[in-house]
Amino acid sequence: MYIQTTPEDHRIAWLAALAITIHVMESALPSPLPGLKPGLANVVTIAVLLQFGWKAAAWVSLLRVLCGSLLLGTFLSPTFLLSLAGAACSIGILWLACRMPGRGFGPVGYSILAALVHMAGQFTVAWLLFIPHPAIWRLFPLLMTAALLFGIISGIIAGAMTTEHQQCRT
Repeated sequence: MYIQTTPEDHRIAWLAALAITIHVMESALPSPLPGLKPGLANVVTIAVLLQFGWKAAAWVSLLRVLCGSLLLGTFLSPTFLLSLAGAACSIGILWLACRMPGRGFGPVGYSILAALVHMAGQFTVAWLLFIPHPAIWRLFPLLMTAALLFGIISGIIAGAMTTEHQQCRT
């Protein structure tokens, strides 16, 4: 049986490979707090959103989480579940943001939305499944502030990477 592939399939595969590579390299960075990483692989997702639309960005993001976890040996672990929750939440908010009337948010706006919702999704899943203690919420403002800062930086990088800033498509 032969599976037909399209140029879009090849483009998504290459972009997902780039995001996976960045994800795996970033996992080697030391973290001052659990869950605090710059999320540089999300730069690729935002650039893909701007250049090729929401569906391509969703594929790249989900493939990054799945393949990255397989390469790092974290598939189906708490780390995988947190990463998947964050990616699903950020892709969900980007889907909504793409449907807003007007010209859209631009790279920094999309990146900030994705980063904040990514962190909120991860934090909520961590609280619901792994650490159901009210004291964990003391970390929430710090982690959301870090997400905001990293979202701004990622958005600036994604904006510099893209030549055309299209309004995201479906």
